[in-house]
Amino acid sequence: MLLLAFISRCVTLFAQNVPQADSQRYIINDSVFIKTLQGHTLSAVVVRKRDVIGKQPAALFVFIYSDTKRSLTEAKYAADHGYVGIVADVRGKRLSPEEVAPYEHDAEDVYEVIDWVSKQPWSNGKVGMYGGSYSGFAQWAGLKYKVHPALKTIVPYVSAIPGMGLPMENNVFLNANYGWAFYVTNSKYLDTATYNNRQRWDDLNDNWYNSGASYRKIDSVDHAPNKWLQRWLRHPGFDKYWQSMIPFGKEYAKINIPVLAFDGYYDDGQTSGLYYLQQLAKYNPRANYYLVLGPYDHFGAQRGGEANLRDYKVDSVALINTKEITFQWFDYIMKNGKKPAIIKDRINYEVMGANRWDHAPSLEKMHQSMLKLYLSNVKKDDQFKLSAQKPAQLACLEQEVDFADRKSMNSFAYPYPIIQKDIYSNGFTFISDSLKQPLIINGAFIGQLTVAINKKDFDYSVVLYEMMPNGEYFELSYYVGRASYAWDITNRKLLQPGKMTAIPFSNTKVLSRQLRKGSRLLVVVNVNKNRFCQINYGTGKDVSDESIADAKIPLKVKWYNSSYVEVPVSK
Repeated sequence: MLLLAFISRCVTLFAQNVPQADSQRYIINDSVFIKTLQGHTLSAVVVRKRDVIGKQPAALFVFIYSDTKRSLTEAKYAADHGYVGIVADVRGKRLSPEEVAPYEHDAEDVYEVIDWVSKQPWSNGKVGMYGGSYSGFAQWAGLKYKVHPALKTIVPYVSAIPGMGLPMENNVFLNANYGWAFYVTNSKYLDTATYNNRQRWDDLNDNWYNSGASYRKIDSVDHAPNKWLQRWLRHPGFDKYWQSMIPFGKEYAKINIPVLAFDGYYDDGQTSGLYYLQQLAKYNPRANYYLVLGPYDHFGAQRGGEANLRDYKVDSVALINTKEITFQWFDYIMKNGKKPAIIKDRINYEVMGANRWDHAPSLEKMHQSMLKLYLSNVKKDDQFKLSAQKPAQLACLEQEVDFADRKSMNSFAYPYPIIQKDIYSNGFTFISDSLKQPLIINGAFIGQLTVAINKKDFDYSVVLYEMMPNGEYFELSYYVGRASYAWDITNRKLLQPGKMTAIPFSNTKVLSRQLRKGSRLLVVVNVNKNRFCQINYGTGKDVSDESIADAKIPLKVKWYNSSYVEVPVSK
């Protein structure tokens, strides 16, 4: 009875005063309830064109960012393009009477929503899903256990993977995700006032860093318990908790519907979005998937780019309309329409600096070869030489980092702006010879750092730049990660103090850029110690429990000249 009373109140509270023009064009149901077989209640907005006779395919958008106005806009767009538009809120959001639990129920609930859609009198039994970020994650989550027969395709943009791209990257928890839990769980809608309080989050970064408190106590510094962060901190590896939220391992083998994904070179979570496709290709070699990739950030990829990205003037040909292509794809899959013109192979990517789109049958075949460059100990100008020749004798560069010193930071370089007049690093910088001819970087750079440290663990960053002929620096890609998870993101393997260890890194972002003649490649390596993420003091304890009390002995790192990066290139 309490549930029925709650639902009745919600229907009254959220009933919309639909404008007359809309009421003439659409049949709008903005307070739809979906009851799952497990007994849970979700809410949705459903919009149909009033002049359509007969059954239709459906375009389904599932999201956590509940906003009735946005849901109506999204659903009407789908209706205008020949589909029943459905925007479903995740469990606990908008009209759902339950508690919201980010990521934890979507693998179960999304399948149920698709099933509900397929059984409606206006449905022709065909459903396509689309959307970005959390909505991209929700599409993949809905495929975890089985693929609903009504689901004909998914179109995920910049898809998130909890535990892999956020709230941590390569097992390092990032402060940028800290306020998000408040944003989506403080109310049935969105706590925008809290989330947009940039001063609060900037102050928190500074106050936590200067306090020396452990990462597990960061919400004490904020004076606001962060329930979800505390839950996530109990899972520093990509363990069964995270694995339960998305398809994992052989579960990808059963996914046989067409997939069209969108992502960006400067999407912070790109490694998550592409991981889904890489796993799909690994476990189902015959999978039918496509990717559109260009110079976009997390939000730009969902729109189709913007002319100026972090002070970089984007090539004109790179600007597309993501949603328009999505519905062209829906027509292609569900209405026997034409394939979108931009899709000419599995991987479709814009070459920055060349103002053109190229195409490849796989991510691995975007490039022709890997250019291997060693981080030598030989001085070159004010840096060290990034050499194509393996050093004849083993040597090292030594770095000492005092974690007790809070007057300075060792930062990984976030690409903002993308083009910089100068770069500063208190790590080590390595620079190549000038290119004698133009060179295209196509793919993700990887490498191996050979080090010896006096502790059991450390976090580090590797940043790749193009130093252009005019002396400016174009940031291409970067890596930040935890050494003890370098071999397996699910299980930690501590380093042996004093022992020379080869640490591989590979989970970097894919990009494409044409480098000009006279440009040089530049690599910066550094220990990670800054106010933007966890600090790994190297004791071997759970990093979340370490504090400045564990900083009595500075970290000493020997970076050996057998270390190298491999850059994917095409002529």
